[in-house]
Amino acid sequence: MRFEIVGKNVTVTPAMKEKIEKKISSLSKYLIINDDTIVRVVARVYPNSQKVEVTIPTKIGILRTEVVNDDFYAAVDLAIDKLEDQIRRQKTRLSKRHKEHLVQAFIDEIESEEENDIPVKTKSVTAEEMVLDEAIMQMELSGHSFYIYKDEDSQKIAVVYARHNGGYGLIEVDE
Repeated sequence: MRFEIVGKNVTVTPAMKEKIEKKISSLSKYLIINDDTIVRVVARVYPNSQKVEVTIPTKIGILRTEVVNDDFYAAVDLAIDKLEDQIRRQKTRLSKRHKEHLVQAFIDEIESEEENDIPVKTKSVTAEEMVLDEAIMQMELSGHSFYIYKDEDSQKIAVVYARHNGGYGLIEVDE
């Protein structure tokens, strides 16, 4: 990720820049952020307070927060806390939506068995090249219980899937 750090009514010092970059980089453990993603941070100084605005465009949406505090470094810490909270809420929504789709698929399967009709749906996919974490996020966003992709490291076709007991499984295809 790249940083665009702007100061309004203040000059951004190297120490301020280092603190911002270090704190925001710690969010990469929660998200898949591309190297070309531009993280925009605006630091503003008012007569009695400091304001930090952070905007991060991600695949799950735009994460944005504004925090006002007497101390700049405390404002940065609070902004990171707010962003982590937003990420947790987004992941919870994704997981709930995923579970709802599984329940509906299960109900549809039972109904189709009761009708003794076996519907077969055929779909063609192109396996895009990506890393495992990105494939998991794509699976969650699509609402499916599996995702087919081409592993960036091994160059093999792979299938990542959600396990019934939680967690994920991976199937690599030998050609």
